[in-house]
Amino acid sequence: MASGRRAVALDPRTVAALRAWRKTQLAERLAWGEGWTDSCLVFTREDGTAVHPEWFSDTFDRRTKAAGLPRIRLHDLRHTHASLGLAAGVPVKVMTERLGHSTSALTADVDQHVTPGARGARGRNRRRAGVRPVTRSE
Repeated sequence: MASGRRAVALDPRTVAALRAWRKTQLAERLAWGEGWTDSCLVFTREDGTAVHPEWFSDTFDRRTKAAGLPRIRLHDLRHTHASLGLAAGVPVKVMTERLGHSTSALTADVDQHVTPGARGARGRNRRRAGVRPVTRSE
């Protein structure tokens, strides 16, 4: 499913937050009436128009700085997610589908930032981080 649309597994807290946001958005849509712009986007301005993508990056930068975290671009979280997933034993094929990459080779080349030397310590690091391998039944 290497396209702009794909299924994403979400935890219950995220689902609840998205449902709450949807209720807010529906109320705004009613309040704006004919002035509402149906952009078919999840996150919009109060009038339904698109939020400029840079706003998300700027907000992320401000919040990570305020939290005292190291500077990282919002887009870099994709690579971090992929690298941690691969290091935790998530199959390359699964990560390829999650990321929308066209091939598993691309995912392995671009996102597997685990060096051969680090692979020996991978199990110890997984246990310390509370990460467990994903099984076929999950």
